Amino acid sequence: MLFRATAAVYRVSRITPEMLRKMGVKGLLLDIDNTLTTHDNPVPAENVEEWIASMKAAGIQLRLVSNNHPPRVEPFAKLLGIDFIAEGKKPLTSGFSRAQKSMGLAKEELAVVGDQIYTDILGANLYGVKSIYVEPMELEKTAFFKFKRFMEKPFLPKKYNTEE
Repeated sequence: MLFRATAAVYRVSRITPEMLRKMGVKGLLLDIDNTLTTHDNPVPAENVEEWIASMKAAGIQLRLVSNNHPPRVEPFAKLLGIDFIAEGKKPLTSGFSRAQKSMGLAKEELAVVGDQIYTDILGANLYGVKSIYVEPMELEKTAFFKFKRFMEKPFLPKKYNTEE
């Protein structure tokens, strides 16, 4: 189904190299806002830098794929030492495609990680790659996001992966 994630975790730091190996994943396409940090926060959330280092040490390739503009994405990517695609246009697949080409991995070896059903998860499914849903770090305050989060409820995972 287009709106269902392959896997779900509470926080990105609970994704382990072992979990990814079982999924056949060698590369992650990472959302930023509410996945690696809160909205518009220039600093990664607690444990994110250590998690990034552990993924790199395990040989997992990483790319940020964000719908945000370069002035938001580039400094965050540099801080983490990760290449990025800004203005990814999720759920459209062009950002994922560019990231995949830069990584040199097959679709079967990729997973999208993000907190939004209608951008990250739908985009992953449209592109034909695995997806890992992450609980949003904080709920947004705008009417648009409140409506979108309400509309996501039927598709949210009933439980999280326990291999955390």
